[in-house]
Amino acid sequence: MRGVLRRLTWGLADQAVTSLVSFLVGIIVARSLGALEFGAFSLAWVTYGVVLNISRGLATDPLAVRFSGVDRPVWRTAVASSSGIAIVVGVMMGAVCAAIGAALGGRTGAAFIALGIVLPGLMLQDSWRFAFFASGQGGKAFVSDITWALGLVPLLYLASHHASVTNFVLAWGAAGAFAALVSGVQAGVVPRVSWARHWLRDHRDLGLRYLTENVTLSGAYQLRMYGLGAFAGVAAVGTVRGAEMLLGPFFIVLSGVGLVAVPEAARVLRRSVRALPIFCLLLGGAQALAALAWGLLLLFALPDEWGHALLGEVWLTASALVLPATLSVAFAGFNTGAAAGLRALGIARRSLKAQICASSFYLVGGVTGGAIGGARGSAWGAACATFSAIFVWWFTLRRGIHERKHLESELSSQERDVPEMRSI
Repeated sequence: MRGVLRRLTWGLADQAVTSLVSFLVGIIVARSLGALEFGAFSLAWVTYGVVLNISRGLATDPLAVRFSGVDRPVWRTAVASSSGIAIVVGVMMGAVCAAIGAALGGRTGAAFIALGIVLPGLMLQDSWRFAFFASGQGGKAFVSDITWALGLVPLLYLASHHASVTNFVLAWGAAGAFAALVSGVQAGVVPRVSWARHWLRDHRDLGLRYLTENVTLSGAYQLRMYGLGAFAGVAAVGTVRGAEMLLGPFFIVLSGVGLVAVPEAARVLRRSVRALPIFCLLLGGAQALAALAWGLLLLFALPDEWGHALLGEVWLTASALVLPATLSVAFAGFNTGAAAGLRALGIARRSLKAQICASSFYLVGGVTGGAIGGARGSAWGAACATFSAIFVWWFTLRRGIHERKHLESELSSQERDVPEMRSI
């Protein structure tokens, strides 16, 4: 238990830094650029999330499932391969983003071109974080993100004096690339891009399904934002993003727990399959309650003056979305408990089906709501969709645990039969 608490503490501390960085960057950009340019920055931000989930699906998710708590030499070899995959994803998707940006032009195009430049370093930095948590070295992940935060101070200062979407994206990405270099020194591992193909081949049973699962998740969010922008304008995207930013401190808890959720669930499963659903229920329930507590605090204790000081003109419209945004995050937090259990079980086909179903709910609800009621309609549509997904995730986890128990029962029966056959 002490080891679990220590790893969880590092996860929360690390994510506190990451969430604080994201929150402050968003606040500075929102105040410096206004709703329209902040909307362009938000589209680049959610695109970064899509690429991040591609990298995680192919690289760090299989690493967390199969190499959590293994011997250090085995871990080092695996990390050299997984970090190489992260670089490849960053380079390839960076080229795609730059091409899209050149075709779009304008403020949004400039944001995408800048994103394409910084993606390789950002993907590598994220892969180091997950590699450290897989081996129980959360302190090193914390140092990596502290380095990112410190690097942002002078770079954001320079960008704010020549405020533009391009300068802010480049400043954010350059600090992340510096943190990636520091993380590589901490790990003592050199990324092997040439090993990427071997990693994909050896873990394609998990990687390809996790890739599809992650892209479905982040892609649904991105398409919701694109759809909202098409129906209600780019400013509405900034409004929704502003409401989500107010929940930033809670994301410290949600994402911090998420960093250690799959490795810890895998450790629980090795001890007892019967303990896994209890662990997942406690994990999801705690996150949902934390989200509701923070949302109620925002609704009843945040003065309008403070909200305006944080978000500037974006606050005027974003304040109306706090309740549906809180409910969406609470329901999603509860669902992550089930998702962690499915990842630990290693049944990617079931978790993929659940994710596709949940993401479809989210996309339809968010875009339909946006078409009917703009930013507010999109927020409530997403909340209803995320609630509906609860039944999908937990029913899928129940089926997966039942299959695991049945498999263990068969293996135990076979082991008992072997001595009997030998005695005959």
